[in-house]
Amino acid sequence: MQIRLWDSNLKVRLIGEGLFNMLFWMYFPFITVYFSGELGNGVAGILMTVPPIFSMIGSLLGGALTDRLGRRPVMLMGASLQTLMFVLFAVSPSPWMDYAAFIGIGLGGAIYRPASSAMVADLVPGQNLREVFATFTTANNIGAVLGPALGAILFFHYRQELLWTCALVLLVYFIAIYFMVHETLPKSVKSSTIKITRVFKEQWKGYGIIFRDKVFLVYILAGICALIPIMQLDLYLPVYVINHVPAQALFTWNGEPLILSSKAIFGWLLGFNGLLFVLFILPVTKWFGKWKERNVFILSSLLAGFGTFFVGLNTNIWYLFFVTILFTFGEMVRSPVTQSFISRYAPEHARGQYMGADSLQYTIGKFLAPMMVFLASWVPPMGIFSIILLFAFISIRLYIRLFRMYAEQPEAAG
Repeated sequence: MQIRLWDSNLKVRLIGEGLFNMLFWMYFPFITVYFSGELGNGVAGILMTVPPIFSMIGSLLGGALTDRLGRRPVMLMGASLQTLMFVLFAVSPSPWMDYAAFIGIGLGGAIYRPASSAMVADLVPGQNLREVFATFTTANNIGAVLGPALGAILFFHYRQELLWTCALVLLVYFIAIYFMVHETLPKSVKSSTIKITRVFKEQWKGYGIIFRDKVFLVYILAGICALIPIMQLDLYLPVYVINHVPAQALFTWNGEPLILSSKAIFGWLLGFNGLLFVLFILPVTKWFGKWKERNVFILSSLLAGFGTFFVGLNTNIWYLFFVTILFTFGEMVRSPVTQSFISRYAPEHARGQYMGADSLQYTIGKFLAPMMVFLASWVPPMGIFSIILLFAFISIRLYIRLFRMYAEQPEAAG
């Protein structure tokens, strides 16, 4: 499905989200390192488990309101909250206020995402969902090529300027949504009157029904375990690389070596991760387009699990580039399939709710994944990497079980 044929809603969001993510990758990968430096590894590891709880609440709230208020108002709500939190982050005088702002940014993003995903599902035919989601992933990762390398300098030396720029870009995007994006909530779902207390009562009842859906529950549990290895790129890996990988030469030119510090090495690895996404997400989506979703999920867990485990075996920078290819492809192959699976599985009248509940695998994964940073104070690196690999194996077992159940129940009940 060519971009020129897309609905204008999708074009506006593709540009807006792409610009914001370019800035996002300049600060987000260094958040754990920043809080570890300010407060210590143990405290930072515990603190990084809290934002996902707020993100989980935001996802449930965003999903509930998406099916009642519509996609556009919820997207505006999430974008405005993120803008305000970036302003707070920029003017913050202490790491604790930075932490509160970071939580608020995550909450705003969690409210925004179910409405954003539901809008795509509203506008795109089922057979084109993988390709469209892959295009959004490509745009979101263009910034991941240069972002981390620049962020290694900008976040630690020009943090306020970077955060003000993030706030400005989000403000412009908010204005674009307000004036250029139209509502896509199906008419069959619209409610004539909306009472907020009734909305919460009905939506919590609706989520109770969703989590009694055994297929969906196993899908969430499998996703949580699969994402723990993938999420270490922003959590344990920066701590490991900066503390255990020595400064070394990337290459030598005319007898002069280009020496990279540990922080710079991590920035280059992240940039390489983003470059792989930009170059290969669309081709990979096409290559695996005819693969069964079950096999794609299993392959993803294997590559992400072993790729992350292999990081601990050697500190040579070119070896680290190689294993980055492995765990990046593990993340890459699952992204479009995850979104297309739940878009097809969710019933139209509860699409926002399912999208919101689907994001729980990310928020709960983010709650559990920082425990690797916490454990790093007592457990040696190979012990941490072994735990990460164990989660990958558990996810494979759950995905096998999921698709046995899915063959018997291909659609959500009721």
